[in-house]
Amino acid sequence: MILTRRNLLKSGAAMGGALALPRFAIGQTKRPSITIAVQQVSNSASLEPLREQSNVGTRIFATIYDRLINQDLPRSLDTVPGLAESWERIDHRTVELNLRQGVKFHNGDELTADDVVFSFGAERMFGEGYVADSNATLFTNVLVRDNVKGKELPAEVVAVAKRNWPSIERVESVSKYKVRFVNKTPDVTMEGRMARMGSEIVSQRGFSEAESWLEWSRKPVGTGPYMVEEFIPDQKLVLRAHDEYWGGRPPVEKITMLVVPEVASRVNGLYSGEFDFICDMPPDQIDGIESHAAFEVQGGLIPNHRLTVFDKHHPQLVDPRIRRAMTHAIDRQLIVDSIWSGRTRVPAGLQWEFYGPMFIEGWTVPEYDVEKARQLVKDAGYKGDPIPYRLLNNYYTNQVATGQILVEMWRQAGLNVEIQMKENWQQIFDQSTQRGVRDWSNSAPFNDPISSIVNQHGPNGQQQQAGEWSNEEMNKLSGMMEVETDMARRKAQFKRMLEICEREDPAYTVLHQNATFTGKRKDIQWKAAPSFAMDFRQGNFAI
Repeated sequence: MILTRRNLLKSGAAMGGALALPRFAIGQTKRPSITIAVQQVSNSASLEPLREQSNVGTRIFATIYDRLINQDLPRSLDTVPGLAESWERIDHRTVELNLRQGVKFHNGDELTADDVVFSFGAERMFGEGYVADSNATLFTNVLVRDNVKGKELPAEVVAVAKRNWPSIERVESVSKYKVRFVNKTPDVTMEGRMARMGSEIVSQRGFSEAESWLEWSRKPVGTGPYMVEEFIPDQKLVLRAHDEYWGGRPPVEKITMLVVPEVASRVNGLYSGEFDFICDMPPDQIDGIESHAAFEVQGGLIPNHRLTVFDKHHPQLVDPRIRRAMTHAIDRQLIVDSIWSGRTRVPAGLQWEFYGPMFIEGWTVPEYDVEKARQLVKDAGYKGDPIPYRLLNNYYTNQVATGQILVEMWRQAGLNVEIQMKENWQQIFDQSTQRGVRDWSNSAPFNDPISSIVNQHGPNGQQQQAGEWSNEEMNKLSGMMEVETDMARRKAQFKRMLEICEREDPAYTVLHQNATFTGKRKDIQWKAAPSFAMDFRQGNFAI
């Protein structure tokens, strides 16, 4: 039975002590069900990773899907064997992978090479009529789309597929349990691309039997430890254990994710026993939650940075000096120390140390210098016309508070930035009125700059696809870097990209590294990943 606050009070539980009693007896044999309160389940009302490229999507996809190469979620996010037991780099254009045998999809079908070929094919990814190369065999056996059933792919799906795999020539079946990826051009990042969100493997039969793409996207068929039982957009997602999971029987019978936008409601629900986990906790809530013996908070830094993004076509932002002024007017350390209680940090621009040899040592975000910002504003001849700042209501942790602080910092530099509250991402990107500034975050799905600065801000990236920003040299460098195999030259290209995007012709400015915090019942043994993803596989959950 789920304990309510009233039941707890009847039992004599004091609000200042251990509030919620465990719902499951320690040592029980029946698997528990858990409830997780989240800020949002899906931005696009979809569970298809090629459509739902978001932080909230990242949280759930590791439970529904596997990739050929997975991330080691409970530990370092290093790549580990997933649906592929092993792989071999044949040359700069070719990777061969050996599939696990006996892997079952949620519909009971066995995974074979045909499912992998389909997962990276026209009907799932690239759209009808897409031909990568005249000699390609990738699209010879795909099913003909039935337009009456509405199986046309949304434009966003095709855009993401081409962004993630800009030069794939073919994926072919070598044998029942062996596949070969062949790129049109050299690409040292192919293995990383296989491990990123958007490269999930799906059931060919499951996709084909769906009456429409929408039906598929709301009840997809993967190989992950949990399968979709019910999905009501903007309300809840219910997942059921997939007992034939190749990685071992899942330890939870049912996972229910409830959309609870208000932080206070999530916290109170944890205290009352309504929720077992609560996500997206602001740092100022941590001490309060941990003051109760029955609860704890887990989490910390993740490979994701919060950004402010510019639309350079707005009349007040055409001059790069205004955008540069905005980058110098921000006291990022003050934001980290005050709003985040020092639990995150100001990073070295849009990069992460796990890039290894590709990390640009000595690079920093633009220095905080109000006088420099004021001089740039003066030199640009800015007359005080308003600059719109489109803002969501705390989609990101502390988003509104951060936006309000930024507006005041920009005001100190002589810039008139006006907040425009919006309800959803469609309104954020709407072009019917002039856009100026917006919030965003960028992740690094694998350990190479291609995964972030090129993927998000290059010619195929969302910022350019949305018509906000473009730079000819940046686009040329992006194309060069994607085919370059000499690591020293690739590193020099990356450094030049940072100079363009963060200094000369700002596309964005990094605010801080992101961190995510999850409140939970202390009697549940569970470890948060250094990621938005939540892992409930065998070995990472016990009561």
